[in-house]
Amino acid sequence: MSYKIVVDSCCDLPADLRKDPRIEVVPLVLQVDDFVIIDDDTFNQADYLAKVAASNDCAKTACPSPELYMKAYTTDADDVYVVTLSSKLSGSYNSALLGKNLYHEEIGDKNIHICDSLSACCGETQIAMKAMDLAESGLAFEEVVTQLEAFRDEMNTYFVLDSLETLRKNGRLTGMKALVATTLNIKPVCIGVRGEIQQKTQGIGIRKALVKMVDVVASEIKEAEKKRLLITHVNCFERACVVKDMILKRVPFKEALIVDAAGVATTYAGDGGIVVTC
Repeated sequence: MSYKIVVDSCCDLPADLRKDPRIEVVPLVLQVDDFVIIDDDTFNQADYLAKVAASNDCAKTACPSPELYMKAYTTDADDVYVVTLSSKLSGSYNSALLGKNLYHEEIGDKNIHICDSLSACCGETQIAMKAMDLAESGLAFEEVVTQLEAFRDEMNTYFVLDSLETLRKNGRLTGMKALVATTLNIKPVCIGVRGEIQQKTQGIGIRKALVKMVDVVASEIKEAEKKRLLITHVNCFERACVVKDMILKRVPFKEALIVDAAGVATTYAGDGGIVVTC
């Protein structure tokens, strides 16, 4: 059976998958002051970060319309697997569901499964790559769905950001027990728990926070030799390489990839942000 993977633009894809004909990215929209930016292949991270730094207001994002999702589902592929931002953080998941309903009403039946990633960034990438692995193995649609949901539920997402301000101002920190004192240069190590953000631990300065994140990853991972390590970075490739090396010295992942943040991840993780999923 042929298949297609549909993701929203918070999914930070490796370079070799960005042009893969089996994958379609449905873009979110970014806004900084009067600048409206489509989060697609035209996204310029350096220019966007400069606009964000120069603005007195918080950057915002808007999810794709149901019609854009319906258009992505219109394909000759037999099976469509959709991966979206956590429904606790964005309306993208609900928009994808509405797009599915529109497709069935206006076009007809098709196997379409929409997976709420309960994550973001490279967490979506993990699930999209797993969907490809399962579909390529020849499993039936229903079995791919079952295994994909189980994979999602076992996946962990961790991150360390230089600043939580954009997340806080946009109301994405409702799951946080407390906000740390940024004036003391305390950097929280955060985790995703059923799609919401919680603080796991913290460090004085970014370096110590990253070391603590590595400690958490190493202590919580199970059967790493069967899993991928994915790292999203926002304009800090060398920092991501250091994190990757620290993790791999302690944990034998079967594969480890570093991916560049697209527009949505750049907005919320911010300059210098690191997100890890496994």
